[in-house]
Amino acid sequence: MSRRLLLLWLLLACSCVSSGAEKQEAWLEVRSPHFVVVTNSNEKQGRRIADQFERMRSVFHAAFPKLQIDPGTPVIILAVKDEKDFQALEPEAYLAKGSLKLGGLFLRAADKNYVLMRLGAEGDHPYAVVYHEYTHLLLSKADWMPLWMSEGLAEFYQNTDITDKHAALGQVSADNILWLRQNRLLPLPTLFAVDHNSPYYHEENKGSIFYAESWALMHYLEINDFKDKAERITKYGVLLAQNVDAVSAAIRAFGDLEHLQSDLEAYIRDGRYNYFTMTTTTEVDDSAFKVRPLTQTQTAALRADFLAYNERTADAQALLDRVLQDDPKNVSALETKGHLALRQGHTDEARKWYGQAVQLDSQDYLAHYYFAAMSINSGGDASVQSKIEDSLRAAIKLNPAFAPAFDALAIVLATQRKNMEEAQMLALRAITLDPTNVAYRMNVAHILMMMENPESAIAVLKAAQKLAKTPEQTQMVADALMRAQEYAEMQTKFREQGRVYRTEQNTTVETLADSHPDVEVTRLKHRDFVPKGPHRFAVGVLKEVTCRNPEIDLTLAASGKQISLHADNYFKVPYSALGFEPAKDLNPCTDLENRPAKVEYVESANPSIAAQIVSVELRK
Repeated sequence: MSRRLLLLWLLLACSCVSSGAEKQEAWLEVRSPHFVVVTNSNEKQGRRIADQFERMRSVFHAAFPKLQIDPGTPVIILAVKDEKDFQALEPEAYLAKGSLKLGGLFLRAADKNYVLMRLGAEGDHPYAVVYHEYTHLLLSKADWMPLWMSEGLAEFYQNTDITDKHAALGQVSADNILWLRQNRLLPLPTLFAVDHNSPYYHEENKGSIFYAESWALMHYLEINDFKDKAERITKYGVLLAQNVDAVSAAIRAFGDLEHLQSDLEAYIRDGRYNYFTMTTTTEVDDSAFKVRPLTQTQTAALRADFLAYNERTADAQALLDRVLQDDPKNVSALETKGHLALRQGHTDEARKWYGQAVQLDSQDYLAHYYFAAMSINSGGDASVQSKIEDSLRAAIKLNPAFAPAFDALAIVLATQRKNMEEAQMLALRAITLDPTNVAYRMNVAHILMMMENPESAIAVLKAAQKLAKTPEQTQMVADALMRAQEYAEMQTKFREQGRVYRTEQNTTVETLADSHPDVEVTRLKHRDFVPKGPHRFAVGVLKEVTCRNPEIDLTLAASGKQISLHADNYFKVPYSALGFEPAKDLNPCTDLENRPAKVEYVESANPSIAAQIVSVELRK
């Protein structure tokens, strides 16, 4: 068989075309407590790889006993026998002549994590990139960790070697040593202050010295803390977790930074680098590993999914079409079809594929999650909204560690203005599971604003400011923080106005009752309001404003129709202004008449009862 035909066979998972007698390749799955290994080698190799990764996890558990190191989704390891199998799956950029020859790669996505490994890869540390990215994955929940420490630890652990009984940690990196000896070190205050927006992180040459120096400092501290029985790194981490900035924490934990810089430079010049060895057998019980053979269709669907996440779209589509031709109800292939459609911006098509997977009673939380995510903005009646909520609750039940499902369900409940307390708890759970996700913190703040708690929203957004990694995120958080602060100020103003107004109203009512005992003082009648349908928006002019503390009734003249609106407590209605600064003593009962405004409202199930006001945006 030609090399080209063999490559096509690997991509399409079809029968060999040159000879009907050729055997199809056997694949098997080894499932350990925290990893899934899929290999076309043998069971012994599969077990060994699962064992090695469990040992690597044990290393981190021992190094960071208080850190929650397990990701929300299993790490799937594709371990292939030879270079041809590897080339059928690796990124296209590495297929070009003269490209770097990889022994493995780590593919991290928001909803899953893949490792691709070539068994028997050459080099002193053929899986350095795998261990580097795995370190980042396990430390991703340490939102307090500055960039130099994160990269320094990843560089420190990337040259790990694991045998049957021992692990060698912190072995020297020849490339880093070369960079350090050919380039001037960054001043330590500069190194400590580098963030995701820094040119030292993004520019190639500066980035290389940043990585190398981060490794050298971490190596120096790890080795000398162990030798001196000191706990400088631990102290540094505690200070960072207490929101001390990276430079101040370094001075308090490491002492004088100029002295530390001199010691680091001497350490690099000296060139004598030790490393750790540790026993790893105690944490791994391979009797708990589960092994099963995989069908050609199962394997093809898994490899197609990897190709899809690896952005080899054409290869993934071809393989998926073949899988669905042989097995139209293959849930994994349907989900991957949905993923590809979503990535290409074809949301209706994505929703169709995920919907089919859900209808087949998928036990994959991703199918339920993505079906709901694609359906949220599609409109629909109450039955559609119920399906969305049910799918998200199913995703949470199937994987209680998957943060996006908690976040999405919180948004759904908040948008419908129902179960706001549950929405808040779900959103907070998403943050607990993924503390570095800025969007989750933004959503919590939004829910708190809807619950009329801007002070708590401000606290959440201030924490989010420290986690923003891009200029866009920084600006987005700053805008939200400004709106929350403005709302808090307005809320304080209206609260004070309400206190004054209630005092005046009570005085007026008491005076009227005393002077005219035969006159009944009427109030707006109580309304048993039951919401119907989604939130609506209308722009027009406010008319017929009537107040009876604390209720308010008004009419919005919009597009030739009159919309009757009501609020049980006008002090709780969020007011804002667009294009002008309202008077500081604005009173909703006296100052809304004839005002242009945009009103958010919910209609009543009873047509005779006015719609409920949600928010009012005054316009110039």
